[in-house]
Amino acid sequence: MASMETKAVLLVGGLGTRLRSVVPSSPKALAPVGDRPFVELLVRQLRNQGIRDLLMCTGYLADQIEEEFGDGSKLGVKIDYSRESHPLGTGGSVKLAEKFLQGLSDFLVMNGDSFLEIDFHELTRLHRTRKAIATIAVVAVDDAGRYGSVITDANNRVVEFREKTSDHSPGLINAGVYVFSSSVLKHIPAGEVSLEKDVFPRLLGDPVYAAKQSGTFIDIGTPADYLRAPQILDLSTRARSGSKP
Repeated sequence: MASMETKAVLLVGGLGTRLRSVVPSSPKALAPVGDRPFVELLVRQLRNQGIRDLLMCTGYLADQIEEEFGDGSKLGVKIDYSRESHPLGTGGSVKLAEKFLQGLSDFLVMNGDSFLEIDFHELTRLHRTRKAIATIAVVAVDDAGRYGSVITDANNRVVEFREKTSDHSPGLINAGVYVFSSSVLKHIPAGEVSLEKDVFPRLLGDPVYAAKQSGTFIDIGTPADYLRAPQILDLSTRARSGSKP
């Protein structure tokens, strides 16, 4: 597959406190899945769809991640690093990486602790066609209250973000894969900032769209979900041809 003209930002700086019982001495992104660290599966997913220009936003135990992946050449990609000296949150880490994103009209962002079976080309195409400031991949779950939900109108434009609640109704949730226009960076202040809680709600005056996905979604943030991660290895053949189920 031809190289896709975009950069992918992987957020791999989290403390991973909920997974500490499983991987006590490694960053969450390096939690093993089979014989590979979890985030390597994301790198391979991107590469298999022609996306080879990657930026890892590191923080907690950053040396381990940089030692594992180096410049990316062993996996056939190019990897740069933006390292935070103290926790900045998902939004703060993107803001810190701004110098690596100069000259881009848009870029991909992925949480480093979840996997979504998705066609990155189609997500980017939708984003550009709609002239959105942000496009968020979403999946339907039986219990949206556990995650917080994304509310859309009939045209899939996001109208509200709801925090985690005790309501266990089905709904759409943020799956941790985004396309951002470069103008998003103007809406992110320096310092500790959450994309989900601080940035996304303030973007709703501009076009923010949800792109519904039907592929496998796995969040390894808890030990119970981490046990499902080997399913990703079973998807590897399909991932090479575009990650559609």
